[in-house]
Amino acid sequence: FELVGEAGTGAQAIAMVERLRPDLVILDVRLPDQDGLEICREITRRFPSTRVLVLTAYPDEEFIVRAIEAGASGYVLKRAGSRELMQALEALARGEAILDPAITRKVLEQFRQRARVAEANAFKDLTPRERLILARIAEGKTNKEIARELFLTEKTVRNYVSIILDKLGVSNRVEAAAYALKHRIHDFVE
Repeated sequence: FELVGEAGTGAQAIAMVERLRPDLVILDVRLPDQDGLEICREITRRFPSTRVLVLTAYPDEEFIVRAIEAGASGYVLKRAGSRELMQALEALARGEAILDPAITRKVLEQFRQRARVAEANAFKDLTPRERLILARIAEGKTNKEIARELFLTEKTVRNYVSIILDKLGVSNRVEAAAYALKHRIHDFVE
């Protein structure tokens, strides 16, 4: 490794990355002039081949998720020793991503929680009956089959299907089925 520059502010960091085009940037998130995560976002947007390692004292999982969303390739706590820091830099140089082992479990749980919330919200506008019909659409059943199974008329099922398509913002049954399967409709049907 060769240290090619050092900056004390976000503005200086952006200017140095622009001028020097380093392979790796170690970025503290606490900068005197700007939010370090916004600097990370700017660097990764403008210089996609530059890998950013966020080095911070904050083990907060929400903060870590924000760093990843900003484009950070790695996140290491300041309490890590020089050996761990070097291992992280070597991993980034190889094109790998790295999270401090002390926070990996927290980050994974945060992403899982967000996924569960997103899935639950995927069907929030549908009534229980509409979710049930959507589940049958996802199974490939026709309106006639759904009507027979749920003791409805075929016209009633057609009306439900139109409402479901409208609520999901899709244009046909195939798109509705794909949406339903992607968001695991069967987990939301009684």
